[in-house]
Amino acid sequence: MAEAVAPAGNAKPIYEIEDSASLKAQLRRANRRNRLNAFFLTAPLLVFLLASFIVPIGMMLFRAVDDPIVGDALPRTVAALESWARADLPDEATYAAIVEDLRALRDGGTDGRAMIGRLATRLNFEDGGVRSTITGTARKVERLEPPYKEALIEEDREWGKRGIWSTIQRLGPSYTTVHFLAALDLRYNVDGAITPQPEVRQVYVSIWLRTFMISLTVTLACVALGYPVAYLLATLPMRTSNLLMILVLLPFWTSLLVRTTSWIVVLGQNGVFLEVLAFLNLVDEVNRPRLIYNMTGTIVAMTHILLPFMILPLYSVMRGISPSYMRAAQNLGATPARAFLRVYMPQTVPGLGAGCILVFILAIGYYITPALVGGEDGTMISNFIAHHMQRSLNWGLAAALGAMLLAGVMALYWVYDRIVGINNMKLG
Repeated sequence: MAEAVAPAGNAKPIYEIEDSASLKAQLRRANRRNRLNAFFLTAPLLVFLLASFIVPIGMMLFRAVDDPIVGDALPRTVAALESWARADLPDEATYAAIVEDLRALRDGGTDGRAMIGRLATRLNFEDGGVRSTITGTARKVERLEPPYKEALIEEDREWGKRGIWSTIQRLGPSYTTVHFLAALDLRYNVDGAITPQPEVRQVYVSIWLRTFMISLTVTLACVALGYPVAYLLATLPMRTSNLLMILVLLPFWTSLLVRTTSWIVVLGQNGVFLEVLAFLNLVDEVNRPRLIYNMTGTIVAMTHILLPFMILPLYSVMRGISPSYMRAAQNLGATPARAFLRVYMPQTVPGLGAGCILVFILAIGYYITPALVGGEDGTMISNFIAHHMQRSLNWGLAAALGAMLLAGVMALYWVYDRIVGINNMKLG
């Protein structure tokens, strides 16, 4: 019987090498199997999120740059305007092209007439008053005869101005940036240069500033009110703390609509708060201050609603801070205030950062509360997005506003990550 030869020097036995390779292969197969199992377990959730959340939002945001109405309705006119230099009115061929396009739409039956309405509405968003020009010309287009340039100008003087032709040329391509410019109170002029909107139409920059100011004010108010409450909850005995925590969580058990409308009762001109102040002669009985349907009402109501989102992250972090740190700092000569500022507060930064970013992001996109108690001075950008979605039906501008709001939130998230570090954020 042959004897096994021992390996020379530091060489490992052959069976050890084979066992090691086999163990690594088995470990790789096990990890691969675990990853596949995890993927299949989460696949239904991923499909649901894609179908009901990511894809619809992506399609909506795509409308901010996708604008094919003019190109689909006036293909000949758009093609004829490609070489137009905007120095003078277009030539006769361009006028003939738009007459032919309008005739084709009129002959298209119900769908064609509906397209005329959408075309007129789209052009009217960019150039006020154009809707009547498009619809009026479309009704009489069958009676027009060449030369079409003189006929159209005689029919409506707008056809003798460069503005309407510049708008058609600008909106002809399927993809455009006009919605993002409009969201910043900018526009293209007749010559194609970017200029500010007329002063009477400049609304969105002030709304953006108001939205960020309200969100920042609500966040700071929640910090000022929530930090002491969270500290109290974290330092009290657990039994007492749990009872008080029920009061913090109680608003979550009440409808948001009820919580918002209740502030109308409290802060109204004849509401509870002003009635008490008038009874104590702290306000004038006749000229009472307005606390509702303005920015004040929005800030008060949103602070009340979002306060728990600040308290809970702070409480979860404070509960894990040992009281021995404060005692040790005071034993080393620090005053209670200095020990609190230099020892205790830095340890609460993760919870404070989490609460601030959570409250700010929720506040910047709030809709119901500003709509009910904001009035003209307290409305936010989300209210204008809803207006363009439901009333004006300018979905392109609504998508542009939403995309810019999303970009602002992502930028805030990036700044927070660079300054504080997202890994330091603690929600619980």
